[in-house]
Amino acid sequence: MARVTAVIFDFIGTLTDLQGYSLDDSEDKMFNSLAAGGFDLDRNAFFAAYEKAHHKYWNIRYGQLKEVTNAVWISEALKQLGLAVSAEDPRIKTAVAAFFEDYLNALTLRPHAKKTLARLAQAYQLGIISNYTYAPLIHAGLRKLKINRFFNIIVVSDEANWRKPSPKIFLEALKRLRLKADQVLYVGDTPLEDIEGAKQAGMKTVFIPSQFNSLEDMQKAPVQPDYVIQKLSDVFKILGN
Repeated sequence: MARVTAVIFDFIGTLTDLQGYSLDDSEDKMFNSLAAGGFDLDRNAFFAAYEKAHHKYWNIRYGQLKEVTNAVWISEALKQLGLAVSAEDPRIKTAVAAFFEDYLNALTLRPHAKKTLARLAQAYQLGIISNYTYAPLIHAGLRKLKINRFFNIIVVSDEANWRKPSPKIFLEALKRLRLKADQVLYVGDTPLEDIEGAKQAGMKTVFIPSQFNSLEDMQKAPVQPDYVIQKLSDVFKILGN
């Protein structure tokens, strides 16, 4: 292996936990925001249309690995209900922001995360590659947790237009770092998006179990990581310092 000069992390699950989050509450906030914006909506009809739009774009996001942001799903649902509205409508953007308020508040750092990043940043370039439909949430989460200063690059699928495990999002990170794949160690908690995706891009991979994915989940996957760690500080055992 070439000398590692950068470490790239997944964000949610790998560096963070999610505590006390309710999807139902987020959906309530989104709907109430749309209503406050002047959309006259029947709740059941809206969520039936929203679920249909979500399913349509889920197939694109997970089938073609092209990211589609939440504003598009919402505007599609409203169009199904006969409302001519663009995804760029400020009322929709306000509703999306309302939807993610609780998610942001539920993010907490995993043990050893900040100390590990601070120490790594002294010797390595650091990056984030995150699959997320709403990039402002990732940037706000990094600021809230006070770890944004450690990262040289932050690549979010919403901004890159491609989702892990597409090699395109990994190649975008390499381009920004001006590195080759074998100079990067990638740390993630999902067998497909993180481990398989990073390996296909040529990176050395590290799996860390999370509240979302267990070691058993990883062991059942068709592609295995180069390393497995139980806590974030174990990355130094791999790097040898």
